[in-house]
Amino acid sequence: MEDVQGSADARRIAIDRVGIKGICYPIKIRDGVGEQHTVATLSMNVNLAHDAKGTHMSRFIEILEDDAGTLSIDSFARMLEETAECLGATTARIEMTFPYFIKKSAPVSGVQSLMNYTASLFGERRDGKTDIWLKAAVPVTSLCPCSKKISDHGAHSQRSHITIAAKTSASLWFEDLIRIAEGAASCEVFGILKRADEKYVTERAYDNPKFVEDLVRDVAVELNQDDRVRSYVIESENFESIHNHSAYAMIEFDKERP
Repeated sequence: MEDVQGSADARRIAIDRVGIKGICYPIKIRDGVGEQHTVATLSMNVNLAHDAKGTHMSRFIEILEDDAGTLSIDSFARMLEETAECLGATTARIEMTFPYFIKKSAPVSGVQSLMNYTASLFGERRDGKTDIWLKAAVPVTSLCPCSKKISDHGAHSQRSHITIAAKTSASLWFEDLIRIAEGAASCEVFGILKRADEKYVTERAYDNPKFVEDLVRDVAVELNQDDRVRSYVIESENFESIHNHSAYAMIEFDKERP
């Protein structure tokens, strides 16, 4: 049969990214105790030369079907290389976002429950070089230092999302980013809390107030000291309890930039 997509194009306009977007696909991914099954939303694309009519969309799905093993940094890098090679491209990009679960113990009672986080794995293969980023969105508690300072009773607190994206080596994983984010917060959050736990997390947050600026700076201190992290973007959004808007802060830093 005639390969229309493989024919020549006379307009001589290269395309930066062409591929598939919004595909929902089951994956197995390595975690701190073994592996877990989850469902990812993916985009996969490559560049297209100026003289090519189109790319072969079915090959992206074939790559997913062939790479059915447990995902890790190394296997994801191989998937990027395979995508570029299979599509005859100099640049290949893959991004996948999925729920990631960690079993946590409540701080006093020790009762266990699963916490879900939004995790992403994205990377680019360009001219033979591969860069991979991990991203985790982590729900935490923040308590306002100003409110605590000026109030005779209590202080206002809110749930916040700390998001860390890090260009990384093979030894960094989602648990590391989640631990750093939760350690920077006024207090972490849990799936199940008994009354003794609720007392603990309330007092813990009160004794550890943080502005949105404090959250991103404290995360940056940790990432600056971690040799596994080459570049990072840190964001924090505090869903304010006394305003109808959020407080927001972001730090972006590239350790490789001169």
